[in-house]
Amino acid sequence: MATTRDRVRRHVRETPGVHFNQVERDLDIATGQAQYHLRRLVNYEELTVERIGGRAHYSDPAFDPWERRALAFLRRETAREIVLRIHADGPLRPGMLTTELDVARSTVSWHVSNLSEAGIVTKSDDRPMTLSLTRPDRTAEVLKLVSPSLPDRLVDRFIRTVDSLFE
Repeated sequence: MATTRDRVRRHVRETPGVHFNQVERDLDIATGQAQYHLRRLVNYEELTVERIGGRAHYSDPAFDPWERRALAFLRRETAREIVLRIHADGPLRPGMLTTELDVARSTVSWHVSNLSEAGIVTKSDDRPMTLSLTRPDRTAEVLKLVSPSLPDRLVDRFIRTVDSLFE
């Protein structure tokens, strides 16, 4: 029978970029158990952790640092939608994303800034600014590994709703 640590390790390897709360929910384990086993697995270098936007995202150490950051961002609905649109349509202006995604300009700006800092999206220097993927081929491969969970989508949509109240 698999131990809790084995279950945690296997789950993270099957859902790279998964965040801490999702590990708890998916495996139906207590917060303390998740903390203990994830900390041990990271300390033993069996898993890696990326801390992005106040959330800890776990993956297999076989992924390079860029891939781990990309996986963490792509677990978030709005960031994933931005990356998907740029991947599908090629370079885009932030205003087009605001319209297409039906989110506030500030939301797009915040996500684009974070994606840019992480090296996933590149902002052009010319005006009007356009956005493109830094590593389009690798991004396409990483996108195939990520499918959002229902709780992730609900949290992202709640943030969108609150954001729309301040427009």
